[in-house]
Formats: sequence, structure tokens, C-alpha cells
Amino acid sequence: MMRNGTVTIFILLGLTDDPHLQVLIFIFLFLAYMLSVTGNLTIITLTFVDAHLKTPMYFFLKNFSFLEISFTSACIPRYLYNIATGDKVITYNDCVIQVFFTDLCGVTEFFLLATMSYDRYVAICKPLHYVTIMSSRVCRILIICCWTAGLCIIIPPLSLGLNLKFCDSNMIEHFGCDAFPLVKISCSDTWFMEQTVVICAVLTLNITLICVVLSYAYIIKTILRFPSVQQRKKAFSTCSSHIIVVSITYGTCIFIYMNPTAKEEVTVNKVVSLLISSISPTLNPFIYTLRNNQAKKAFKDLIKRIALLSTK
Repeated sequence: MMRNGTVTIFILLGLTDDPHLQVLIFIFLFLAYMLSVTGNLTIITLTFVDAHLKTPMYFFLKNFSFLEISFTSACIPRYLYNIATGDKVITYNDCVIQVFFTDLCGVTEFFLLATMSYDRYVAICKPLHYVTIMSSRVCRILIICCWTAGLCIIIPPLSLGLNLKFCDSNMIEHFGCDAFPLVKISCSDTWFMEQTVVICAVLTLNITLICVVLSYAYIIKTILRFPSVQQRKKAFSTCSSHIIVVSITYGTCIFIYMNPTAKEEVTVNKVVSLLISSISPTLNPFIYTLRNNQAKKAFKDLIKRIALLSTK
């Protein structure tokens, strides 16, 4: 469908046309999405109801869980609908909205991970000043800064993307609206936009990664000075969950944006994007809770409360 030389609808080609594979993908994605939403909502609920979890670390974790739900909800339900109904059509406006929310949540997540690294640095390296430095006001300001940074990063490429023309094709070789597949089918000169996307991605990854690396360099240096093995073990255990999540998040995104062959290889890009939007948000709640005794205790207490209320 054309209007003024550009398309008003797109066709999302998805991962495969094989009906048997589509059924398997639907089941897998549906279960992953439900686990992700349930797991992250559980973390958010625990931080609200348990007094022991009202600390800066869990405040940031609550916001991280909200971001994970928002990020995965921006793309996965739409793809599930496409598979279930066979309707692969998405309007231009819906496509722009999807790109905006997935990119905003994705970029903000990187800045939040960097903020969480700084929180761990203060907790381990400056424990006596932790409450003063990481006050409620400072935590709220840091969250606002993360969202503002995310917005500032995505506005330039998004503004350029709104001027793209789509004359020859409206078939998007992806399961959702994403920058590279859209650039690929545009009939406009996309060189400047491609460079802007890469620069913004590199800036986000480098700035936040430097913060993470510096924080953990000081953390490791401090931990190694601890006199007892038990103290060192306890300190490392508080950081291990965050390190795992950082490794998964940065690893997958560096693969897509820093590896030129991944951009050319459509199938690889689609599969990795699917893993980022479904597997990572599903794993993160389990990584944070199963490796954290405080969170496990809070979860058990919540189950007991629910059980007591249901018996009354």
C-alpha cells in the first residue's frame, strides 16, 4: 500500500514460513514471555512488600525488572499475535512506536546496568558512606538520568528514520520493526542514518561499559584486600548476579552492532534479537533471586503470607 511514494503498512516476515516450526516458536516464546513477566513482576512485588528489600540495590533491581517487562512486551506479544492469526501486517505508525519503545528500553537498560555497578562499588568500597551517598533522592535522580540518557541517545537516529522513504518494498525481514531491517528496504540514502545508529550504539556500549569495568576494577581491588576468605566470598556473591546479567546483555549486543557479518547475515541477526528479547528477560529474575539469599527469603515469606490468607 503506497501513499505519497512511501508505504503506510509493512509485512513482518518473521523467522520462518514453516507451520510446524511456527508452532514450536509460538510455544517457546509464549512460555518465555509468561516466565519473564511473572519473574520480573515477582521481583517488583517483593521490593514493595518486604521491608528488608527497601535498599538502593533492590530499588535499581525493581526498575530493571520494569524495563525488562517493557522491553519484551514491546515486541514479543506482537510476534505471538502474528503467528497465531497469520496476520503479518503492521502499520507505519505502529512500527515507529515499536522501534521507539524497544530502543528506549534497550538503551536505558545499559545505563541502568552501569548505575547498578556504581551502587555495588559504593556498597563494597565505601560501606560506611553507603547510606549517605546512595540516598533515596540520589537513587531517584540516577533513574531519571538513565531514562534521559536513553531518550537522548535514540532521538537522533529515530528522527532520521522518520524521514526514510519506502518505495520498492514493504517486506521487513524480521519478526519486529528494527533499525537495520528497515534501513535495508528503504529507497532513501541511508548512509548517514546507518552511521548515526552505529555511533549511538558504540557511544552507549562504550560509556556504560567503561563505568561497569571501572566499578568492578575497584570492587575486585577492594575485595582482594579483605582479610578473611568468608568476607571475600560474601562480597563476590553480592556482585556475581549482576556480572552474569552484564555479560549476557553486553555480549549479545556487541555481537550484533560490532560484528559486520552479523548485520549482513539476516538469520543470525533475527535469532540473536529473539534471544535478547525473550531469553535474557526470562533468565534475569532467576539469576538475581536464585543467587541471593535475601531475595529467596523474601519470596518464601511472600508465599507463606499468601498461603495464610488463602486458608482464612
